Amino acid sequence: MYETRPLRILLTGATGLVGQGVARACLASPQVARTAALVRGKARLDARIEQIVLADFQHARGVGPQLAGFDACFYCAGAPPVGTAEDEYRKVTLDATLAVAAAWAEANPDGRFLYVSGAHANPHSRIMPLRIKGETEAALAQLAVRTVMLRPAGVRPVAGTGTRHAALKPLYRFGGPLMAAAGRVLPSLVTSNEAIGRAMIVLATMPEPPPVLECAQINRLGGAAAT
Repeated sequence: MYETRPLRILLTGATGLVGQGVARACLASPQVARTAALVRGKARLDARIEQIVLADFQHARGVGPQLAGFDACFYCAGAPPVGTAEDEYRKVTLDATLAVAAAWAEANPDGRFLYVSGAHANPHSRIMPLRIKGETEAALAQLAVRTVMLRPAGVRPVAGTGTRHAALKPLYRFGGPLMAAAGRVLPSLVTSNEAIGRAMIVLATMPEPPPVLECAQINRLGGAAAT
């Protein structure tokens, strides 16, 4: 058994596909006593989730005191890898993430920073999103706090959650049942957004969490078949 003291969680990307599932997992977990979301503007979230508004994540140090008092940061924010120019993708995926991570680490030196990356992230990849996510992982690993990188492959939204990107909505609407079936047979290829959240909660309580988790490990910790 891992430590069971109540967790205080700071979540980013709470309105995104991954973040919605992670938020649900936090609200459903008896281990999580407080969930706060770092948002760029007032968001439509469950009333139990506190909101810290920061219009530009690259200025995270300016709200440093508001980031204090947490046990873990679940970082789920990011840009879609399809249809995003490289400069914008780097700004959102690398620059903004590091700004928040640095400010959060300074405010919570004993905490943990858990980053939702992606399968095959590699700073030497020829594929732009994988290369930038790999660069982000490498930079986060240099922080003075413990970091964990989660690398899901396909992410299935559970009921009541979904993507905000119009081009991707048909994929999840019609492909959802197939993704659920694939996840049960091939856990290394598909997980659910809520399973990612449950895995993050387990990782936040582990005395020595692994530095990197691949999709199958996320499913083992998060019990994707339960959603």
